[in-house]
Amino acid sequence: MQDKKLLLEYMESFQPKNHTLFRDMESFAEQDKVPIMEKDALEVMLQLLQLHNSRRILEIGTAIGYSALRMAQALPQAHIVSLEKDEIRHKQALNYRELSGLQTHTTFYLTDALEESFSLESTEAFDVLFIDAAKGKYLEFFEKYTPYVKRNGLVITDNVFFKGLTATPEKASKRLLPMVQKIRTFNQMLAETPSYQTRFLPVGDGLAVSMKVENDTR
Repeated sequence: MQDKKLLLEYMESFQPKNHTLFRDMESFAEQDKVPIMEKDALEVMLQLLQLHNSRRILEIGTAIGYSALRMAQALPQAHIVSLEKDEIRHKQALNYRELSGLQTHTTFYLTDALEESFSLESTEAFDVLFIDAAKGKYLEFFEKYTPYVKRNGLVITDNVFFKGLTATPEKASKRLLPMVQKIRTFNQMLAETPSYQTRFLPVGDGLAVSMKVENDTR
């Protein structure tokens, strides 16, 4: 949408200029069709994390490391732990991390986040869980990793509107419909779970921000 593109350009004119590395990552992601977080949603998330004073962040879905490194740059007192199962993407993320100089602020794991044998090395609670991996498995990520989130911590989930198809599933192709239905089920769960206060934000491809108000009872 042309109007949105112009608005994003206008918004970015007020933001601190991105490190050259991040612009290179954005160009690479566009050329190589790597899904990275949309800029307007990322800016909202970074502001939320700063206001929340987030120090320990767990990300599901590293890809090339774009959002993890952006968080590490914006939150110099934070440490981001990120999980990625694709070996090629993991290697690319490690390379970009080395170029960024943010090695001490990030830990990148090559692993399937849902692999039963995988467990985090530290049992220390996280301030934030950021879910940005396989959309059809959001509920599984949520169930496995929210016990690691401390009370009053945040669970942030990207792509919860999935190009508007969660609101209009009848427009989804037969191939996409099962995934759209899974995201709708996940969104409904977020809205109805009393231990989390959730707001759905119409930025990027849809951002769900859930605050953990009660400890998990699972």
